[in-house]
This record gives sequence, structure tokens and C-alpha cells, in this order.
Amino acid sequence: MSLVVTTTRRFTSEVTSLLDKVVTVKTTSGKVYTGRLVGYESSRGDVVLADAKDEEGETYVRILIYSHVISELYTKVPPLDLEGLARELEKHFPRMVKYHPESRVITVMDRIKVTEEGVSGTGPLAERVRRIFERFVAEHAPQK
Repeated sequence: MSLVVTTTRRFTSEVTSLLDKVVTVKTTSGKVYTGRLVGYESSRGDVVLADAKDEEGETYVRILIYSHVISELYTKVPPLDLEGLARELEKHFPRMVKYHPESRVITVMDRIKVTEEGVSGTGPLAERVRRIFERFVAEHAPQK
């Protein structure tokens, strides 16, 4: 595997972790938009924001910002520490937890999928994982 492929995957993973999060985009002309990142075109870097506002308070239901005018894209909300969550789950399910950092996914017993959005699966095992997830999120929520 080449370093370029690895860094490209890592970059894509980072942008993917921002999907459905509130981000701020600053353009080369100095305009600033803050909204929920609902889409991006990975090969070019174009982004789509929903429920966006500019500096003057003007609101936009959707705004497409082409990559060639983006100078900065950032968020002030830290992502969930999925690696830490995987370690916590490992305490309850020894040797049954896998963390996939490039896709930001945890699997438990190859059946239960855990992402920043929550737990996918049904049954008692999924409910137990969900309780651990909810407790972890509550304990690690950013302080305001």
C-alpha cells in the first residue's frame, strides 16, 4: 500500500466524519458560511451545506460551495473518540471488537455496527452495546 493511498483514505475518512455535523466554510473571497455538511464530492472537494447562515445572518436551505473557492473548512465540535469507545467495548466483549479507523466503524462480534451516529443491530447484544455507547457518549460529551 502506498503512502499516497493511505493519506488520501485518511483525508476522506476525516471529511466523512464531518458529515451531518455543523461546519464553517471560509471562501477565498472572505465569505463565511456555517451549516450542516450534508455532502461532499471527494475527487474535487466540493461541499454542500444545509441550513447554512452567512456572516450577515442570511439563511440558505442548501448551498453548494465549489472546492476552488474554499480556503478553510472546520468545525468546533470534536468527533467522538471511537478508538476509546472500542477499548471500552473490548472490556465487555473481549476479543470480539474490531475498530476500522479508515471508515470510523466498530464491529462487535461481526454483527453489531457502531458509528458516531449510534448502534445498528437488534436483540439483547445490540441493546447491551447501545447502553455502553450511550454511557460513553454522555461521559465524553464536550463541556460547554
